[in-house]
Amino acid sequence: MISKIRLLYNQYPRQYWLMITGIVISTAGGSMIWPFLLIYASGKLNLPLSTVAALISINAGTGLFASFLAGTLADKIGRKAVMVFSLAVNGIAYFFLMRAETYPHFVILMLLIGFSNPLYQVGADAMLADMIPSEQRTDAYAINRIANNAAFGIGPAVGGFLASTSYNLAFYGASAGFIIYSLLLFFLARETLDKTVSEAKGNSSVGQVKAESEWGIQSEGYGRVFKDKGYMAFVALIGLGLIAPSMLWILMPVYAKTNFGVPEALYGWIPTTNAFMCVFIQYGVTQVTRKHKTLLVTAAGMTIYAFGAGSVALMTGFWGFWLSMVILTFGELTLVPTASKYVADIAPADMRGRYMSLFWVGWGLARTLAPLIGGYLNDNISPRSIWIGGLLIGLTSAVGLFAIDKISKPQAAPLS
Repeated sequence: MISKIRLLYNQYPRQYWLMITGIVISTAGGSMIWPFLLIYASGKLNLPLSTVAALISINAGTGLFASFLAGTLADKIGRKAVMVFSLAVNGIAYFFLMRAETYPHFVILMLLIGFSNPLYQVGADAMLADMIPSEQRTDAYAINRIANNAAFGIGPAVGGFLASTSYNLAFYGASAGFIIYSLLLFFLARETLDKTVSEAKGNSSVGQVKAESEWGIQSEGYGRVFKDKGYMAFVALIGLGLIAPSMLWILMPVYAKTNFGVPEALYGWIPTTNAFMCVFIQYGVTQVTRKHKTLLVTAAGMTIYAFGAGSVALMTGFWGFWLSMVILTFGELTLVPTASKYVADIAPADMRGRYMSLFWVGWGLARTLAPLIGGYLNDNISPRSIWIGGLLIGLTSAVGLFAIDKISKPQAAPLS
């Protein structure tokens, strides 16, 4: 057993394992509060669900802009700087969230978190792609998710217990986790961006670009990504489909407590179940999915996502909501590492930051729209209509991904 662990450790650079360690620390902290943030804000503000849920949309909408900026910065100044900045800002914002008393206070802090989150995600994905060769990326992303979810398995369970007595303790834990990881990266990590590739690419395009946007949205920047029509269709469908699981993650805690009286201390075991499934099942699922075409696997994962979200409409208590999370998690295990690997493989080396940026724009778009759509359905139709809407949206995305798989070029498959 020890020899197998040592062999696995030696397959990847030390900095990869530094990132894994930091992910565990920061995710354990952040997940102490994030699943319960809407419950906390609802109790503080006493406003309709659609209004309180809009805080998540504000957070995610800010992330859409930040995702574009993150890709340019990650490709221009480096992965490490944007990652350290992101983690530090998150730590500060979570510290001040516990002192927020009014809706504008919450809005400002949601803007800060929304702006900083994509900076880390894009930088980290690009850094991982820099360090890990293509044939190892599927497993590397899977291990990354296992570590993330191992930490997430701890956070909500502990956070739910703390939130039942004092939300401040959960906020302290979140803030500390992000700050500690930012310091680890600052002092111990090296930059992985190969600036010679970027400079060579830039020199070869002199005279072809007449004007360059300050944010890098030009013919040799995001314009190159926008011209990749197949990839843009993939991003659009991912963004659409992820509305379904985003609804579950964002709104089910409030839905369960408001309509069925499920308290935070009990509900915390639902996201913890998701995390433990990712820890113990992810690698095995990846060994199966990696044998099949990338887009086909992604479409299958999106289908499972849709049914997981839709199943919430049938549930009336803790164990029902727990089962919905189990179903949803199988969709997550199928889709997420495969989609990340797909993006890393098709992106040119000098454009990985921008390709990753647009990939995370899809996630940000889903998190922006999910609270608005779910809140509207809850307030104007019925609480259960949230989940019917999620089911229909997810299935629409899955059909689109299956269609792209049928017409895609062979480069996107199979997984190696």
